Amino acid sequence: QVQLVESGGGLVPAGGSLRLSCAASGDTACVSTLAWFRQAPGKGRVLVASISSGGTTFYADSLKGRFTISRDNAKNTVSLQMNSLKPEDTAVYYCNAAPGTLFRCPGYGAWGQGTQVTVSA
Repeated sequence: QVQLVESGGGLVPAGGSLRLSCAASGDTACVSTLAWFRQAPGKGRVLVASISSGGTTFYADSLKGRFTISRDNAKNTVSLQMNSLKPEDTAVYYCNAAPGTLFRCPGYGAWGQGTQVTVSA
């Protein structure tokens, strides 16, 4: 089992920056790829960025160059640095851990509770 807790959300003016963090606990050996998703009001949850245990990253095309995902395996954390924020970035941001591959790991992932990011015009 893995538990994820996000932090760092808040209200920021357009053009500003925020850094989101997600701390993993429990059986962290079961944490493989970590990702950030977001869900805007009235819309579905979509992938923002992901990072593998080896550090390989993926970004949604619209966010590449503005957002940076990173992880600290020693601290069991994953972060999302968000720069040049726009009002359309307003959403609840969720941390996600993909299912682990070890024998003892369950065959399902984990989600954080979400953190609100609001970007004012």
